[in-house]
Parts: sequence; C-alpha cells; structure tokens
Amino acid sequence: MREILIVVPGPGDEAAELTAAARSLGEVRVTAAVFGADEEAAADLAGLCERVVVFPAAPGGVFDGEWAAAALTPWIAAEQPFLVLLAHGNDALDLAPLLAARTDRPMLSDCLEIGLRDGRLVGVRPLHGGKVRARVAAVEAAGYLATVRPGAYPAAAAAAAAGQVVEGPAPTGFSPRREFVGAVAAEAGEVDITQAEVLVAVGRGIEEEENLDLIRSLAEALGAEVACTRPIVDKGWLEKSRQVGTSGRTVKPKVYLAIGVSGSFQHLGGLKGSPFLAAINQDPAAPIFAAADVGIVGDLFDLVPLLEEKIRERRG
Repeated sequence: MREILIVVPGPGDEAAELTAAARSLGEVRVTAAVFGADEEAAADLAGLCERVVVFPAAPGGVFDGEWAAAALTPWIAAEQPFLVLLAHGNDALDLAPLLAARTDRPMLSDCLEIGLRDGRLVGVRPLHGGKVRARVAAVEAAGYLATVRPGAYPAAAAAAAAGQVVEGPAPTGFSPRREFVGAVAAEAGEVDITQAEVLVAVGRGIEEEENLDLIRSLAEALGAEVACTRPIVDKGWLEKSRQVGTSGRTVKPKVYLAIGVSGSFQHLGGLKGSPFLAAINQDPAAPIFAAADVGIVGDLFDLVPLLEEKIRERRG
C-alpha cells in the first residue's frame, strides 16, 4: 500500500481536499503533517487520515517554509512516502520547491487532477494563462511531490475510525534566514469567492463597467458574492480575486448564476463540485448552456432587474 504525505500548513487548511486527492490514487495510507496544531485540530485531522504527525510550530507561530522543510526533509528520508502532496498556494510556493530539491523528488505543480500511469505520477495542469490544459508526467522516481489547486477535489468525508496522532521532531541546527514581521489584513471589500455558497458571475455580455451595478444589486438580493470571467478583469472592471477559471480561482459553490458569460472551457474549468448552474445569455449557441442546469436565452438588461424584483418579493 502506498504511503502519501499531505502537508497542512495550518489546522484544517485544505486537509479534506488533499485527502480526497490522495485517495483518488487507489489503495493508499494517508499521513498528515501539520505544524503547531492543538489537540482538537489534530483530532480533526485524525478523522481524515490514518496518521497525523504534529511538528512544532515555527518561531513566531506562523508557517515558515524553511522551518517546515528543515523538519520534513529528514522525516521524508526516513519514511519514504510515495507522494508528498500540498494545496497550491502561497505556503506551497514557499515550501514545495525547497522540499523537492532537498528530497530529490520530481514535482508537478498547480494540478487540477493527479493520477498514476505505469507507476509514475501524472497530472493535468493549466498552461498559457489557463488557455490550455496539459497532461504532464513526472520522470520516473521512487517518490514524487505535487501541489493541487484548491477546489479541484471535493472534500473527503471523515473516516470510520480516527487515525493515530504522534509528535514530530523540531528541525535540528535550524538557522533562520528571515524573520516574520507581521500580517496585513485584507483591504475592505476583498473577498474569498472560494468560500461562497452562491456566486453571481458576470462576463462580457455586461458591455459597460457601469452596468456592473445590476449584478451587484442582484448578488446583494441573493446573499451572493460577485464573480467574473477573465475579460472583466483584463478591462480592470473587477479585481483578479473575483475571477473564476483556470487562470483565476477554482470555486465550488452550491449555486452558480452566470450572466453574460459565454462559457469557455477556461472559465468552466474553475467550477468544481457540480453546483446548480443557471445561465442568462442572449446567444442560444453559447457554450454555457451545454453545462447549465437551467438556461435562459434573453437580454440580461431585461431579465436581471426582473429576476431581482422576484427574489426580493419572495424574501419579503
């Protein structure tokens, strides 16, 4: 049975999705490495994995890729997991290349899918700004490392029996080369669309920036967040953090309302978890309708105000 190590920078961070990605490879034993987790957080992880290794937190109490690499490198050398798996993001970008170099493992980054072919790790990852999805294969090796895009896999359910929780050693002879100064809170208005249950997405069909107020008002009526396609970001009408797609965020809402969105594969590649997808577009041949549960062919400037009116009536 293959051993897979998932690295969890903080308690609960993407652990369920990483576990699902690991188990998609077949019969595996999953170990989670976490830094500075308390008993409750470690127990939550143990509900997902066969084993949890709790390493001491880095000085300052924040995740440090150099500290984590120093702690994990000897552990990986001793345990020899088949795959080390991280959620693609700032922490992974800090840790993964360093860990791959120190453990001499080939690495696949920002994967939308992972799999095995003739015993080698393979993956699907976006290229050229998300315009292309490439199937890539790692060179043959005894062990591999990969980062998986958040939202690419549905969260795994808790296991029937809790796994073992053990302590991991602190790195020996660690000499920090950087110092944590502080954290800066996100500016007002910044949102994490990956956590939204309802999203109203807008595309080029909105025509002008001032027309975005229609979308914002509808989203407010629905209790939703506003998302968008890449052209809206390229025009500077909405911030990059609201872009859904292979070159933007991967989201998994329960409801996704696409307005004036053509439905390119790059955009639809950012949708995971089979949300209820409703689409409004005046082009009956728009690709979005092939993916939609409900599609309305019509002028969004007529339909959006009417839809908002009906929603507000229903909600009183």
